[in-house]
Amino acid sequence: MSVTAAALDQSARIPLGVKVGFSAFMAVLVPTYLYWYGPTNFLYFCDVSLLLTLFGIWTESALLISMCAIGILVPQIIWVIDFLAHVAGFSLTGMTDYMFIADHSFFLRFLSGFHGWLPFLLMFLVWKVGYEQRSLLAWTILAWALLLVCYFVMPGPQPNAGLTPVNINYVFGTSDASPQNFVLPLVWLAGLMIGLPLLAFIPTHLVLRRFAPQA
Repeated sequence: MSVTAAALDQSARIPLGVKVGFSAFMAVLVPTYLYWYGPTNFLYFCDVSLLLTLFGIWTESALLISMCAIGILVPQIIWVIDFLAHVAGFSLTGMTDYMFIADHSFFLRFLSGFHGWLPFLLMFLVWKVGYEQRSLLAWTILAWALLLVCYFVMPGPQPNAGLTPVNINYVFGTSDASPQNFVLPLVWLAGLMIGLPLLAFIPTHLVLRRFAPQA
């Protein structure tokens, strides 16, 4: 059963501690990422979601918060599962392998731990402000724009890229070292643009529309 707007007005305020704590984390992460990775790192879906969430919690915007939930709940929950599997001694997808490489900066790995708690924060925020159904279309358009920019403007996979962001949002395949060769590059891109909404965005939308309070 949906929660009415009037009920949300009375009970959906985001706690000040959440706003301040998240803002403090972002005050550390943003300059650190800019220094080590550069501004293009903020084209990743997860990093875009961090920025939108920052604005969303202070404005208590159901649309911004719901967009982030639509965009990253599925991939970030997969990240969490892969991380826990790695802790248990095996890797499922390889998504979190970098978190266990001792040569990588511990501080950068610590900051990257936001992938593990951000999906749960977003579920809490959606419950507090309500789910905005327009977020499905809004995030899908934003995601398509990001994919096109990353494909046509940003660098592709490179064997020795170091900390430079390459193959952002996996527009050239699943490896940052070399492009996929299963299908034509544009076919892969089209597959992302079609597959992400079908497999991640729309299912998340249906679940949140069914179970979350509605804005």
